[in-house]
Amino acid sequence: MAPSFGNSDSLYEFVVKDGNGVKGLLDLGLSEVPERYIQPEQERIKKVGTRRHDVPPIDLSKLKGPDHKKVVDEIVRAAETLGFFQVVNHGVPFEVLESLKDSAHKFFSLSPEEKCLFCPGVSPSSKVKYGTSFVPEKEKALEWKDYISMGYTNDEDALQYWPNQCKEVALDYLKLSSKMVREIVEILIENLGVKLEESRIEGIIGMKMVNMNYYPACPDPELTVGVGRHSDMGTMTVLLQDGIGGLYVKLDEDNNNNDGEWVEIPPIHGALVINIGDTIQILSNGKYKSAEHRVRTTNSESRVSIPVFTAPKPTEKIGPLEELVKKDGVAYYREVVFQDYMNNFFANAHHGKKSLDFAKSSP
Repeated sequence: MAPSFGNSDSLYEFVVKDGNGVKGLLDLGLSEVPERYIQPEQERIKKVGTRRHDVPPIDLSKLKGPDHKKVVDEIVRAAETLGFFQVVNHGVPFEVLESLKDSAHKFFSLSPEEKCLFCPGVSPSSKVKYGTSFVPEKEKALEWKDYISMGYTNDEDALQYWPNQCKEVALDYLKLSSKMVREIVEILIENLGVKLEESRIEGIIGMKMVNMNYYPACPDPELTVGVGRHSDMGTMTVLLQDGIGGLYVKLDEDNNNNDGEWVEIPPIHGALVINIGDTIQILSNGKYKSAEHRVRTTNSESRVSIPVFTAPKPTEKIGPLEELVKKDGVAYYREVVFQDYMNNFFANAHHGKKSLDFAKSSP
């Protein structure tokens, strides 16, 4: 018999502590959005009247030919403005992308008991975590999302500890995406007129993680969010969208756009989405922009998205590159240990780009 939730606490217990997630609610035959998931008016995502960001994807294969400079310019321009762009011919085979989506649906269709084997405290590895929302204990309104997060240490651990439904394909995806990230990071750093040692580049993309996000069909998408507005804390994110869509990015408020218009990033078959993280914004002393983004739910069918997060190693110090501070005459950010930046990021609910305040220089 389906449990009835007399109050917000019993729902929280069922969804978060018992590991049933949002999918568990839907499996009970839920027909309306529980109060705990209803977002304040200003956080809701209005689909009507939102324009699509219909910019052609960047063809990365052209980096190895006469159009090299043109492609570099496209990458740089996107990183300086929106902080988001889509790429094709990226080195991740189409079959891997399709298999990823299938394996994500397979994992989330497991019973709550099977998924809960990866809940914090019982998971075979502290690097593998099944959960829901973002930081539910800090959120006034929960996000309409379940996820499995798989941190990478080495291939052997990944194949031993990641879920059987997705471990091989998730590992392939992470490794192929990481190659592409390295290439794009090197392009962006070089464009700043800075030469970094191999070990330093490795330090700023040395932590890697692949997530599978699951957004169950929602009875009333107007009231909820799949993910609240935020920028990613790391260096760069590679994202596979399915064909349903729902990813929204905020245009730069300084760009004759005072109210900060949101645009939808439409799914492009076979493409991957790249977004710039806070770390690149800090290293570039603000020249590149981390992208504020959020995810809308849908009532038609359940949606998956699969990001690979690359970030500095926890012990790495991040701050504006010395050459840029000399050139700009000012450091807009202070140097921080990435572990401290990460702790601050996960200590708060999603709230736009507020996480960057932690690294801002005092006036």
